[in-house]
Amino acid sequence: MKAHHRGRFGDNVNLVNLVNDYPPSYGYGTPSRGLRWDPRVWSRKTWIGVTIGAVVLSVVIIVAAVLGSRANRYPSYTKLNYALRDTYQGTAFFDKFDYFTGYDPSQGFVHYVDGPGSTQLNLTYATDTSAILRVDTSEVDASTGRKSARIESKTQYNSGLFVFDIVHTPYGCGTWPALWLADPANWPRNGEIDVVEAVNTATTGNHMTLHTANDCTMNAKRKETGKVLTKDCFNGTDVNAGCGVQGSADTYGQALNSNGGGVYAMEWRTEGIRIWFFPRSSISPDLRTGDSPDPSSWGTALADFPKTDCSINDHFRNQSIIANIDLCGQWAGQALYYTQQAGCPGTCSNLVATNSTAFEDAYWEFKSFKVYGVS
Repeated sequence: MKAHHRGRFGDNVNLVNLVNDYPPSYGYGTPSRGLRWDPRVWSRKTWIGVTIGAVVLSVVIIVAAVLGSRANRYPSYTKLNYALRDTYQGTAFFDKFDYFTGYDPSQGFVHYVDGPGSTQLNLTYATDTSAILRVDTSEVDASTGRKSARIESKTQYNSGLFVFDIVHTPYGCGTWPALWLADPANWPRNGEIDVVEAVNTATTGNHMTLHTANDCTMNAKRKETGKVLTKDCFNGTDVNAGCGVQGSADTYGQALNSNGGGVYAMEWRTEGIRIWFFPRSSISPDLRTGDSPDPSSWGTALADFPKTDCSINDHFRNQSIIANIDLCGQWAGQALYYTQQAGCPGTCSNLVATNSTAFEDAYWEFKSFKVYGVS
C-alpha cells in the first residue's frame, strides 16, 4: 500500500498518481524518479535527447562490430595439392643459375664474381650431396672489397611451394647472407620475399621479410610463431625495413649449423605467403619423401603474411630464387648492428679488407632446392 504525502495540492495529487499507478510525488511539482523514465510524460526536449542518444549508441555498436569483423579477417588457406616442378640438386646445381656481377645495390664492400671466376676461386662448387657458396678467404689484401658470389635462378616464378634444405648458414662479423626471391629488374614493383637472412654473428635468429611497392601492410590477424618486427612492407617506410618476422636463435647461424641445419618451406599463393622451419631432427615426413608436401598438415607457420591488407597477386611476380653473401653494406655495416649489437672489432670495411680468416664460416651449404606447383 502506497504511503500518502500531504503537499500543497493535498491528497488530490496522490489520488491522481494512484489512479495512474505512479509513485507519489514528493515536493512541490517535482516528478519522481519513476516519472523520469516514463515516456508518456517526457517533454519534446527529452524525446530529442533520447533519440540522439539512441542514434549515437547504434553508431558505436555498428562501428565496433565492423572494426571487430575487420580485425578478425583472415584468408582461407584451403589445402592445395602440390606436384614437383623443379629440382636444384647434385653436381648440376649451379647450372640453373645466372651469376650477378654488377654493382651491389645494397652498397656492400664486395665484388661479386662471375661463374668461371667463382669456379676458379672455389666460391661455388657442387658435389652429389651438396652445393657450396662462399666468401673468398684467399685474398690477404682486399682493399676494394672482398670477393663473393650471388646467384639468381634462370627460372622465374609467380607462385608455388619452395623447399630449401640447408646444411650450413653463413655467419661472422661483416657478413650479410640471404636466401630470397625477387625480380631485380623490376624492384620493388614485383616485390621481394626474404626467406632466410641475417647479419654479422647472427645470434638473434632468422629474419623473414617482405619488401613491396606502396599499399601492402600486415596490420591484420596473423597466425605465426615468430616475433613481429615491422608491419609496413612498403620499401619507402623506415629506410626499406619491410615487414619482418624474427625466428628464435636456433633458426639461423651457429645454433642452426650445430644441429645439422634444417628445412625452410615457403608457400606463396593468392591467400598469402607463409614460411615454416623444420630442424633436421624433426623434418615433416612429407618433406622427407618429397612426393606431395601438404602445408595444411604442418601446423602454425613461423612467419605469416596474409593477403588481408596486401594483394599478393599484385605485389609479387616473376621471382627468381637468389642466394648470396654480401659484406658490410646498408645493414651489416651499420655501427648499430656491427659494433653495438654484434660486438665486432674496428670498422666493417677494415675487417673485410684485411682479415681473410674472419670468413671461414661465411658459406652456404645446400642439400637441395625443390619447387612445387599446384597439380
